[in-house]
Amino acid sequence: MQFAILIYSSEEAMLKADPASKQAMLAAYQSYTQALQSAGILLGWNRLRPTASATTVRIADGKTQVLNGPFADTREQLGGFYLIDVADLDTAINWGARCPSAAVGTIEVRPVWDPKDY
Repeated sequence: MQFAILIYSSEEAMLKADPASKQAMLAAYQSYTQALQSAGILLGWNRLRPTASATTVRIADGKTQVLNGPFADTREQLGGFYLIDVADLDTAINWGARCPSAAVGTIEVRPVWDPKDY
């Protein structure tokens, strides 16, 4: 089964972190990514740019509305993701718990639709 490990944390806290803390978090993510690769379960991953660079698009009354920045104002923002392929939800949760941001933010583990189930 494929699962997305969605990483939510405070952009503001990360931007304000001292260089040593940022370097420690980067090293932790490098180790985590390597562990996923070594386990043979990593399908993809990436870090997202800050929400200020986002563009929100929606249709209202048949007209396209484009807004700069995120639509929702929240304490934590989606900052990145991993896509993994593991046997079951329990395994995905275990990997989510190992994510470095689990200690400072929120990790959402969400199953991905299998195309044959559309």
